Amino acid sequence: MRKYTIHSKYLIFAIMGNSIGKFFKLTTFGESHGIVIGGVIDGCPAGLELDFQIIQHQLDRRRPGQSKITTQRKESDEVQFLSGIFEGKTTGTPIGFIIKNEDAKSKDYSEIKDAFRPSHADFTYSAKYGIRDYRGGGRSSARETTCRVVAGAIAQQILNKVGVNISAYVSAVGNVKLNKSYADLELSLIDDNLVRCPDNAIADQMILAIEKTKKEGDTIGGKITALATGVPAGWGEPVFDKLHAELGKAMLSINAVKGFEIGSGFGAVSMKGSEHNDIFNADGSTQTNFSGGIQGGISNGMPIHFRVAFKPVASIKKMQKTLQNDGQIKELNIEGRHDPCVVPRAVPIVSAMANIVLLDFYLRQQRNTLFQ
Repeated sequence: MRKYTIHSKYLIFAIMGNSIGKFFKLTTFGESHGIVIGGVIDGCPAGLELDFQIIQHQLDRRRPGQSKITTQRKESDEVQFLSGIFEGKTTGTPIGFIIKNEDAKSKDYSEIKDAFRPSHADFTYSAKYGIRDYRGGGRSSARETTCRVVAGAIAQQILNKVGVNISAYVSAVGNVKLNKSYADLELSLIDDNLVRCPDNAIADQMILAIEKTKKEGDTIGGKITALATGVPAGWGEPVFDKLHAELGKAMLSINAVKGFEIGSGFGAVSMKGSEHNDIFNADGSTQTNFSGGIQGGISNGMPIHFRVAFKPVASIKKMQKTLQNDGQIKELNIEGRHDPCVVPRAVPIVSAMANIVLLDFYLRQQRNTLFQ
């Protein structure tokens, strides 16, 4: 029997992981200090009249340099569409787009050309590829998430037409926590303050915590809570493509994310079944929502709510010891412009990824019910 060998160079292309989605698919490209970043959206339904202001608004919520508690890199983040749109409407063909990098200062990263920054992807990228773009982290930079926001803003416009709405807000910065249920909050207040917390009193405490940490040359972590309303029962797939599993994968693919929990999350560990079970009402809704709107990997019609934990940004303004390419340990002072806390700018990213996942499952469900 003849044996066939697949050369390793072909396997590399098969496992790159630059795409998300099956029916609504986003592929991104570009590096932090390259000429542009961009993406290709495949599977967007034809005939959608796009509101470009919604797309730019979401980009503005993510862009750097927007306030005193974010990185001071200045980028306009204006998206340029190259294909898939005619006379303001989607054509059903791939939507290509780019965003220019306008304020990259690559010289700020010259000191790390031969050094691996602690808790960054420098070492692991070198281990995987044998080469890395050290300027701003290259492909591992959170700058890539700009492309996700574009796709998420398009997905948002489709979901809104079927009654689905996604909100995300900062619910913790360090030890400053918003100890209120989403049901007790006025979500219209999310953008009323710099930190995007829908409780202005708690927001003020969060901002003070970020400013204090920044003055110390350090960084601080945080948590984002997200809520999806209007999702009907029945979205999701059994076993490996469970809806909450795909949401978890999407959130954990965001830079600096260290944890994801849905519904009761890790709090379920301390509960009994009699406390945790969501008892049905006659209309199919439930009296509680510890399931987070998903059971058996399929939406149950209740609001989908989950939380995403972000670590402190790894780039700090303090001297650290680190490893060089030659195996020597040296002291390193990281230059460049970095967020003291990532969560205020990560809110639209979390929303975007949720929009992408939910639209993909909406389109899957259209397939499942084609002949009903």
